[in-house]
Amino acid sequence: MADDPRTADWNPRANEVLGDQIRAYDSMRAQCPVAWSDYQHWTLFRHDDVMRVLEDHQTFSSAASSHLSVPNGMDPPEHTPYRKVIEPYFSQQAMSEFEPTCRSIARKLVNSLHDGQPFDVVEKFSRAFALQIQCAFMGWPDSLHEPLREWVLKNHQATLASDRQAMAEVAHEFDGYIHNLLETRRQAGTNAPRDVTTSLMEETVNGRTMTDEELTSLLRNWTVGELGTISSSVSILLSYLAEHRDLKQSLANDTVALPDAIDEILRMDAPLMSNRRVTTRDVDIGGRRIPADEKVTILWASANRDEKVFGDPDAFCPQKNRDHNLLYGAGVHVCPGAPLARMELRVLMEEFLSAVDTLEPAPEDRPERAVFPTGGFSYLPMIMRKR
Repeated sequence: MADDPRTADWNPRANEVLGDQIRAYDSMRAQCPVAWSDYQHWTLFRHDDVMRVLEDHQTFSSAASSHLSVPNGMDPPEHTPYRKVIEPYFSQQAMSEFEPTCRSIARKLVNSLHDGQPFDVVEKFSRAFALQIQCAFMGWPDSLHEPLREWVLKNHQATLASDRQAMAEVAHEFDGYIHNLLETRRQAGTNAPRDVTTSLMEETVNGRTMTDEELTSLLRNWTVGELGTISSSVSILLSYLAEHRDLKQSLANDTVALPDAIDEILRMDAPLMSNRRVTTRDVDIGGRRIPADEKVTILWASANRDEKVFGDPDAFCPQKNRDHNLLYGAGVHVCPGAPLARMELRVLMEEFLSAVDTLEPAPEDRPERAVFPTGGFSYLPMIMRKR
């Protein structure tokens, strides 16, 4: 490890890293907990260092992108009024009102799975659930399911390749979807559907309604976050329960334990790999000197497995680890949509466990892990038998 910040400490894109990212991150956390690379810039692997960043937004700014990002890419005080607008959409009352719709979608999807036949969890179940649930929550038509499914894949491919031109084209395509949704509601006037999208159009920030640019940014952040992380979460959960049959049976018998169990499984195997910050001043962290205006990668997939906080990172200890779990972040940018994600995953797993007797990997077929910046699986062939 050299003191020169431009000397690479590791290569996040190396085959040995991508071949088993979790173990590679575990190793880096022990050997080089603050590391420089051309791809991720400064990467933080330890829980304590990540918490320091989350609690010091004045030094580690969220304005890490040159593009408008509402409210993820904003710092207080600019961030605060947008956050206040968003939070009521994820209140306990809002979640209770949406839960029946969520359960109906989950039940139909579980019922659509073929008994005893191999299926790809990612394509047939987790991604389908994420698309349907996001459109239902936002009040978007079912006709958007397929375009959004294709858009997610294109967005992931462009991000994976670091293809700025492709990323710009994908963003422009999404902006077109949002523009049409907003325009349809404006033309409908008082007859516009009373849904989340219409309500957001009527919200005020600093005494004015949000611009189309702000609305588009907000809706893009919600959609990318929801579609990516919910799909990844479902694949991780089913893979884990297939490997741990006793736990699967225990949770089927005691669904009260599901919320903590879901959070703990996703602590061990992150659906959201990282977030970014940018330094506002020179700062010392983890024994390294990071200059001002440097991009920092918060690696959730490592921090949530830190042995100094969790002991054996692969030990399933939901109650013990609950208070330190960074699945939904911490600080001023703790995920506002956490109540929605938790409710969706709980309901889906309740429906799945009540209907499915056995779940196991498909024989003679191998799963494929997703690679950074996506967590979970890109392909997960399984067989399940219903009760």
